[in-house]
Amino acid sequence: MKFEFATAQRILFGEGTLAEIGAISRGFGERALVVTGANPQRAERLLALLAAAELQPSLYSVAHEPTVEDAIAGVAAAKRAGAEVIVAFGGGSVIDAGKAIAALATNPGDVFDYLEVIGRAQPLTQPSLPVIAIPTTAGTGSEVTRNAVLASPAHRVKVSVRSPSMLPRVALVDPELTYSLPAAVTAATGMDALTQLIEPFVSSRANPLTDAICREGLQHAARSLQRAVRQGSDVAARRDMAFASLCGGLALANAGLGAVHGFAGPFGGMYGAPHGAVCAALLPEVVAANVKALRQRAPGSVALTRYAELAHLLTGSAEATVDDAIAWLRALVAGLEIPPLSHYGFSRTDAPALVDKARAASSMKANPIVLTDEELTALVLAAC
Repeated sequence: MKFEFATAQRILFGEGTLAEIGAISRGFGERALVVTGANPQRAERLLALLAAAELQPSLYSVAHEPTVEDAIAGVAAAKRAGAEVIVAFGGGSVIDAGKAIAALATNPGDVFDYLEVIGRAQPLTQPSLPVIAIPTTAGTGSEVTRNAVLASPAHRVKVSVRSPSMLPRVALVDPELTYSLPAAVTAATGMDALTQLIEPFVSSRANPLTDAICREGLQHAARSLQRAVRQGSDVAARRDMAFASLCGGLALANAGLGAVHGFAGPFGGMYGAPHGAVCAALLPEVVAANVKALRQRAPGSVALTRYAELAHLLTGSAEATVDDAIAWLRALVAGLEIPPLSHYGFSRTDAPALVDKARAASSMKANPIVLTDEELTALVLAAC
């Protein structure tokens, strides 16, 4: 048994923990760049708490999933502000933007020196600025991961900057910040969280520590995702999903992902589609394709045992089979009214280009079995 586990230096979880940001932030300097989403007014309480702690906050807003250009502009904003710490307050896109800004602000050269796939993927030579990550959605787990996903519209793809130094110094997870999320956002982000628990659980890089985290997170997500969508005021369901999201981030950062995310990054770059909804549309079909391929080419694989256990965790039935798990996932996607991939403009003729990009994605490397181009094409067409 040999593995590594890395995460944020400090994790705070629970209702009301945002109130602790003043004491937390004092140890990082006097000037902060606060990265927010499209509506900076949501950060008013955060800004007041920082000001009360005698920090000088400057704002930088990211209105959409961050692009390479957003990161470059954010670095300029951080340098103008003399920022000593980045406080990222928002969904996964905002936290990714904050982590990218923190990394690029301290490392020389061009952003393409560090980007995977479309860049030179060089390692960061200098530690990032410290990041305090405060998620306001329950989906990506970006508050405890070591990469930042950026879109490159010119290349029609989403790729990562990645380094252990990009792990946030503090992950502050306050479920109260998710109470006002609309149902559609809750569904899409929640499906992302579920995917990020399933893929590490069956990953070729899974280890006993991530297994334990996935098992716990899967039980929380399975019992509460639909409740959080349909009854947004359900405090227990919101807490469960915030915890499931955190578990997903912890697991994926240490065990990798799989074909769902292998497709989701390129698809989002090609069509501008929301990440969580794309993951949701793909998830049942990837599970079905992986199980079929494993049964045909690797019937003794431990991944099939994992998928059998997944069926028990999702359905709550000790008698459930892998096929029951696939049916459960398809029913969940239908019940949450997740649109198919064709909703975003994808057509059958686009499949070869998407498969080529997906195969090059870093997430594909941890899939429990190498899928053929024919299998990848079939599953993505099934998600249409």
